[in-house]
Order: sequence, then structure tokens, then C-alpha cells
Amino acid sequence: MEKGLTRRSFLKSGLAAAGAAAAASVALPATVRGAGKNELATLIDIRKCIGCEACVEACREVNKKKYPEPVKPFPRMYPSSVKISDWSGKRDVTDRLTPYNWLFIQHATVTVDGNKKTFSFPRRCMHCQNPPCADLCPWGAARKLENGISVIDPDICLGGSKCRNVCPWKIPQRQTGVGLYLKLLPSLAGNGVMYKCDRCHERVARGELPACIEICPEKVQKIGPREDILKEAMDISRKIGGYIYGADENVGTNTIYISPVPFQELNRAIEKGDGKPHLKKVEDYMAHADTLAKAMLIAPFAGLAAAALRLANVSRRTKEDMK
Repeated sequence: MEKGLTRRSFLKSGLAAAGAAAAASVALPATVRGAGKNELATLIDIRKCIGCEACVEACREVNKKKYPEPVKPFPRMYPSSVKISDWSGKRDVTDRLTPYNWLFIQHATVTVDGNKKTFSFPRRCMHCQNPPCADLCPWGAARKLENGISVIDPDICLGGSKCRNVCPWKIPQRQTGVGLYLKLLPSLAGNGVMYKCDRCHERVARGELPACIEICPEKVQKIGPREDILKEAMDISRKIGGYIYGADENVGTNTIYISPVPFQELNRAIEKGDGKPHLKKVEDYMAHADTLAKAMLIAPFAGLAAAALRLANVSRRTKEDMK
């Protein structure tokens, strides 16, 4: 590699061109071109991933306009036990999920047929079919779109981290010092905004591929109606004697992984922790009586809260524009 040519610039120039060319021939399913009853899912075949991180860089490039620009110094929070979460000085971190990095590559070294083999695979939001983040957000900031993509509205999110607490994989990440809470009750109302993969939903609505899928030189991922993606995953699984993750986790997600080795083995081998989700079996989170009760209590008010917060935000912006 030439002097002065960083790994990132190499990925952006070389692999970007290769990935874009490879993806150009991919026909988008009709349902990608807008919302509808058919939920979209992505299939991730970990056999194909080479860990090049082209998808990571593409995600960061496409979404950089959405990244937070916090106001400092941060307001003092009450109670003092509320912790500040500041990633603004660590924006280059790419080995875990952060408010500035919505996709990262996990690595697992396992034994296959008596030999050590390392698998790499992209991790991001699982986009649950019945997402607890959307069902239990008290402000209605997290919601699921008709095409199965779950999103968090940064204009009304108060950063209370309920979405992360109820997510089986603890996916959403918070940045303090940004968002509507600064204009409401900066010491009491929330603590920033939560961020996660939104599966390039604007691109999808325009009939375009998510950036991570478009850029991949190895065609690790593909997107399509969930029924078709599940069928393909099952076909591959039968052919290779493989394993599927996401078909039943939390009663089903719209991110489906296919692997030649059991996911419990991969889970034991990956590095887990804050911003580094597990690969354990996940039961139906919303099936628990207390969780279901909370959802039923929150649901009637979440929509009203979202409308009120959006109105407050519009009013604030109008006043700012008039100055």
C-alpha cells in the first residue's frame, strides 16, 4: 500500500468502485420502492464476508449528515446518577456500535472439522418484526415503518435510553448534548438522542440499495421481501447443513444470518459487551406479562407525546427562523 494511502481511503476508492460495479446488476425487488404490506429483510451470509469493512465505511459516508453535533458544555443532569454519554471525541471508533458508527464487523474464531477458522460478519440493528424499542418508547420517537425498518426520530427523541434497555441486543447508542431535550428541560428531560442503523430507509424508499449492501465486493448481503429471504436462507441451510439466526429470535427479525457453524459457537467466540451485541437465542421479549402491560399502558400516550414533541419542535424552528 502506498505511503500516505490509509486503509480507509483505500476502501473508499478501490472497494467502493468494485462494490458499486458488482451491485449495479442487482435488480431491486419492487417492494423496495416504497412502503407496503411486504416487510423487507436482509440476508447476511457470513461465509462470504472477508472483513474488509467496506460496508462500515459506506454506512459512515452515507449517514454522516445524520450524526450528532453536540453542544458543550453539557447541562448538569439531575439526579447526578444520570450518566453523560459522549462519543463526539471518539468518532473514528469502528469496532463497536456508537452514535457515529451504526455498523461494525464482528470476528469469531471457531473449530471446523478439526481446524481453526475465523468468520467475520456485519452487526447492526436486527430490525425486529415486533420491536420492543418502538412498542415501549414513551415518546413515540422509535417506530417501525410499514416495510419493516425500525427507526428513531432524532427530532423528538429525548435520549432516555428506554429503547436500548428493552432491546434484546442493546443496539441503540446515546449521544449527550444534542436534541430536543436541550430546548425543553435540559437538566431533567432526557439526556440526548439515541442512534442506530435505520437501514438507509430514505434510499430504500427511492428504490435504492442500503449503502452497506451496494458497496460490498463479496455480495455478503441482499435485501428483499422477508418471505423470499427466509426461503433462500432455508435453502442455503439445507444445502450446506447450516444454521439460521433471526428467523425466530424475538419471534422474528428482518435481519437474517446464515452460518455453516452453530450460532452458539459463534456467540462463545465473539467479543461481547457495550456496543458489541451477542448472538444468543432470544425469546419473545413482548410475551412477558409485565412488558406487555407496559406496552398497553404506553401505546395510547406515545402517539400523543410524539405529536406534541413534533409540534414543539416545529414551533421552536419557526421562532428561530423568524429571528
